Amino acid sequence: MISTWSEWKRYPRVGRGENIEAPISPGLYEVRYAGTGALHSFEAVDNVAQALAQLAVGSKSWFSRRATTKLPDLEYRTCATSSRADAKAAAERMIGRRETYMSGAA
Repeated sequence: MISTWSEWKRYPRVGRGENIEAPISPGLYEVRYAGTGALHSFEAVDNVAQALAQLAVGSKSWFSRRATTKLPDLEYRTCATSSRADAKAAAERMIGRRETYMSGAA
């Protein structure tokens, strides 16, 4: 079973003490660039909170702890499911709908 998508939330900035608000369960996540709405990442996972926490959003320098480039302004949303299989099935349906839409728009 799939629940509904959460509202879009700003992706936490490193060093500001902000937290990710996501289910600790199987589900989907979608991350986009806030300014353009362009897709950054989308995946069906076993643990949504953990996957978002491990998502690479910037690069680090070998010589300092500060990021070498400005971090992108990202936002994310989540959708909990009852199992990873449900999450994968929902992701495949969404990808299929997106491809159908894009082929019709071209």
